[in-house]
Amino acid sequence: MHIVVCIKQVPDSAQIRVHPVTNTIMRQGVPAIINPYDLFALEEALRLKDKYGGTVTVITMGPPQAEAALRKALSFGADDAILITDRAFAGADTLATSFALASAIRQIQKNMPVDMVFTGKQTIDGDTAQVGPGVAKRLDMQLLTYVSKIVSVKAEASEIVVERRAEGGVQLLKTSLPCLVTVLEGNNQMRFASMPNMFRAARHPLKVWDKDAAGIEDITKIGLKGSPTVVSKVFAPTPKSERAEMIEVESGDPRDVAITVLSKMFTRFPVVEKEIAKRA
Repeated sequence: MHIVVCIKQVPDSAQIRVHPVTNTIMRQGVPAIINPYDLFALEEALRLKDKYGGTVTVITMGPPQAEAALRKALSFGADDAILITDRAFAGADTLATSFALASAIRQIQKNMPVDMVFTGKQTIDGDTAQVGPGVAKRLDMQLLTYVSKIVSVKAEASEIVVERRAEGGVQLLKTSLPCLVTVLEGNNQMRFASMPNMFRAARHPLKVWDKDAAGIEDITKIGLKGSPTVVSKVFAPTPKSERAEMIEVESGDPRDVAITVLSKMFTRFPVVEKEIAKRA
């Protein structure tokens, strides 16, 4: 069984600031980390490898500095890592990124068939959740999104059973392999890197692919040329000047609390009361 895990090196969103004048993201001094959602995908892939055997290959598209993210993934137990880097990829949006990743996975399939592709549900810098489905569409793979648990994998029968979180509850889905799975957060916890794996990760000869090695034939579909998305403005939310109002209720009865809160709200926002009365 061969699993490819797509990861991304992203700036730590907890330390990102927006320039007050230019309204652009200030990345200087902000540490780069592996996208947290991708770590859940990597851990799930490693658990399948531990249970069923096989190979886990980690790939990422980014600048040369993204090598650090791949070596981190190797220290957790991944078998191989590929860095897809080329100046031609600069400025790629989700459409161009999914095209480049899908092309690279096709190149991987030439040497070893790919049974599953894992991604996180989304990235913390874009929050679009579009790359995983885009890769699945381009590779003509079955797509399983927001997966909270992998129930079973039967490689001999080429099928997988998963639990998928949906608005109405949890769905139990079965589909054929190969497939692409976007993994939800909170269903596992990333393991610690072992000392032998850390030494192996430091010495491992990473594969570095440019656009030609990644199988890109049409350069109009990568980078800025292949990115129809235009970011017109980036801004930080305006902080609220009003503080939260404390409401004290003598009785601990939930009904009294609800009545007090509603009366306060209707007094302050009479339009809401009229709208509720109208709908009722």
